[in-house]
Amino acid sequence: MAEERDVFPRARGRTLSVCREDDEGQWKAPFYFIQGADPQFGLMKAWAIGDCDNGGDEWEEEIKLTEQAVQAINQLNPKPKFFVLCGDLIHGMPGTQWRKDQEQDLKNVLKNIDQDIPLVFVSGNHDIGNVPTPETIDDYCKHWGDDYFSFWVGGVFFLVLNSQLYFDSSKCPELKQAQDEWLDAQLAVAEKQTCKHVIVFQHIPLFLQNPDEDHDYFNLEKSVRQELMEKFHKAAVLDDDPAHIVGFTNTGTAALTKHEEGTNVRFLKIATALNPRIKNLKCLPKSEWDKVWSMLSEVLKEQHFAAETTEPEPPKKKINLLLVASDSNDENEHASVRSALDHYRAEPVISRNACPLEWWLKHEGRPYESSAHLTFR
Repeated sequence: MAEERDVFPRARGRTLSVCREDDEGQWKAPFYFIQGADPQFGLMKAWAIGDCDNGGDEWEEEIKLTEQAVQAINQLNPKPKFFVLCGDLIHGMPGTQWRKDQEQDLKNVLKNIDQDIPLVFVSGNHDIGNVPTPETIDDYCKHWGDDYFSFWVGGVFFLVLNSQLYFDSSKCPELKQAQDEWLDAQLAVAEKQTCKHVIVFQHIPLFLQNPDEDHDYFNLEKSVRQELMEKFHKAAVLDDDPAHIVGFTNTGTAALTKHEEGTNVRFLKIATALNPRIKNLKCLPKSEWDKVWSMLSEVLKEQHFAAETTEPEPPKKKINLLLVASDSNDENEHASVRSALDHYRAEPVISRNACPLEWWLKHEGRPYESSAHLTFR
C-alpha cells in the first residue's frame, strides 16, 4: 500500500498533502485542471450483453481508452494542476467477482500519469455501493483515499463529497452525520477566507437541468438537494441576494436548452438504431427503445413518400437501408416497413471492433430491400 501511495498520493486526513492551503491558498493566476468520470472498467461488455450485474468480465476497451486519456493529459503544455476522476472508477460493485482485478488494472494505467499532475479520486455508487456501508467505504478508502476531503490549488478551495451518503445512508447514518459536520466546518472556512472560488466535486449531481426537477436515480432527493444548495450559496456568494442562485440556475438551464435545440437528438437516436454494433439500444434508457424504433419507422415512411413524389436522380455512392418493396396502398406500405425493421432487428449485434459501414455493404441483398430508401451518410 505504501508503494501505491508513492505512485499517486491519495487524500488522507481529509486533505491532499500535495495541495495544502499553506502552499496553494493564494490566488496567483488563472489555471486549469482536467475532469473525468466513470472509467468504470467492465461496463462496456456488461452493457453490450445487457447484463450490468454479472457481465463485466472484460475491460480491454476501457483500458485502451483510459491509456489514451493518460497519454493526452501527459502531452498537455502547460500541465493541468490536477486530474480529477468523479466516481465509478470501476464497474464491479463491492463484493463482486471482477472488482479486485478491475481496480488493479486501473491503478496500472493511472500510475503512468505525469507525477507532477496530482490525481483526485471521487467515490461513486459502483465504488462503494448504491447503499454504502461502513465496510464498503472503508475498503474504498484503503484503495483510493478518503471518501470526502478538501484541498487548495491556486487560491481556489476544492471540496470532494461522498454523494452516496446523500443518496442513501440508511446503513451508515453516522458516516453521513460526520460528513455533514465536516462540510459545515469547511464551508465556514470558505466563507471566512473569501476564496477566489469554491468548487465541489461529487458523483451524483444535485440536479440535471432544474433544481425543482423530480428525484430519480441520477440526482439527489429534493430536500437534500435544497439543503446543500442553501449551504453552498451561503458560503460561496458574498452578497445576500437570494435571487443569485435562481439567476445562476436559470442561466444554466437556458444554456442547456439552447444546446439541446442545436442538437438533432432525433437523428442521433435513429443513427444509434442503424448502427449494427449498438442497435440493441442498450446505451439508451429502456423506456426509449420503442420510441426510437417508431421514429425510425416514421422516417422510412417519409422516405418512401418522398421517393414516389420526386423525380429520380442519378445514383449516389451511399449506404442504403432498403425496405421490402411495396407499390400498393398505405396499409401495405406500413406492413412492409414493419417487416423490414423486424428483419433488421433480428440480425445479431456485431462486434464493437467491426465496421458498421462494411456490415451494411455486405447485407444489401438481405430482406430489407425495396423501392424506398433510407439513406445515411
